[in-house]
Amino acid sequence: MNGETVRDATPDSISQLQARLRDFAQARDWEKHHTPRNLAALVASEAGELLALFRWGQDAVGTRLGDVRQEMADVFLGILRFADVANIDLLDAAEEKLCLNAEKYPPRKASRP
Repeated sequence: MNGETVRDATPDSISQLQARLRDFAQARDWEKHHTPRNLAALVASEAGELLALFRWGQDAVGTRLGDVRQEMADVFLGILRFADVANIDLLDAAEEKLCLNAEKYPPRKASRP
């Protein structure tokens, strides 16, 4: 990442998006449904919808980019909401995971993902 950390490369808008999602859920009285289990299921189901766009080798990026964008946004927003409810700093978690992956897969061993 050329010396940049995840936090350096990511705008402060993540916390703003989480606040908007929190307000959205509160305004609809959905917070009682936003348990870690339910939010994990939400992320999994939205990721499944994204994957379904690529069924049978379809080039959904080339033919259905709008749908791909919407499903990616659903996954991203679900993860943001889950992190907010679970009090997980996603930027710290991502930075930690990148460091762990760098140790686990040094360049000389990283012939395949």
